[in-house]
Amino acid sequence: MKEHAKIWFEALRDRLCATFEIIEAEGGGNARFERKAWSRPSDDGADAGGGVTAIMRGVVFEKVGVNVSTVYGRFAPEFAKTVPGAEHDPRFWASGISVVAHMANPHVPAAHMNTRHIVTTKSWFGGGADLTPMLAPEPKDTADFHAALKTACDRFDAGYYPRFKAWCDDYFTLPHRGERRGVGGIFFDGLDSGDKDRDFAFTQAVGMAFAEVYPQIIRRHMGTAFSPAERQAQLERRGRYVEFNLLYDRGTQFGLRTGGNAEAILMSLPPEARWP
Repeated sequence: MKEHAKIWFEALRDRLCATFEIIEAEGGGNARFERKAWSRPSDDGADAGGGVTAIMRGVVFEKVGVNVSTVYGRFAPEFAKTVPGAEHDPRFWASGISVVAHMANPHVPAAHMNTRHIVTTKSWFGGGADLTPMLAPEPKDTADFHAALKTACDRFDAGYYPRFKAWCDDYFTLPHRGERRGVGGIFFDGLDSGDKDRDFAFTQAVGMAFAEVYPQIIRRHMGTAFSPAERQAQLERRGRYVEFNLLYDRGTQFGLRTGGNAEAILMSLPPEARWP
């Protein structure tokens, strides 16, 4: 299962990168993803895995990253106490894909998707996807995004979508602001139903749903004219994105506490943001 998951995350990356490059060209750009491999250091010099960052900066995508990593080793003692199955055996293996798109046009929402497989003495899948409008939410975008994720969920369990939607709403919040990050999506973690193949298939379905619906939303708005005031609003909304990812995001904390590549972990940050 570990090898199957790793291969899938890499295949999904390649599909997304190809799709995003086509959209970039449709918008008049010629940017391509730049890929950079990295390896994770370990205290004893043993192989501890690594990954590949893939980042594109263009005229449609101001900055988009599609990163895959597969890392393994031992958790630090204090961190191991917080991870299921690592309390008495700190060894772990983790692989996943992380996608964050910050768009040049304020009318195109930013988006995030990640899925992962983690193995300690237990094993599970996690991930999700969410949409963050920079301006007032567009009802059709919100409806289409949620419909795609609901369809993926309903194929496996009618209870998944309401449960994972509520989890997303609770997770992607900024308590110090008293607001949500965007219009939500789904979020799930610790998925271990007892049927690993089914859990993996669901994780794949989430990735495919995102790969199908988000390009539709981009194409819908990427040619819309915008004003300097709308650009300013976009940059201020991005500031909220930064606050969440640095203060609350579990993936950021997991990556930094396991000796991950800082550049890859902080790929989610926008290229420019402002605070009023």
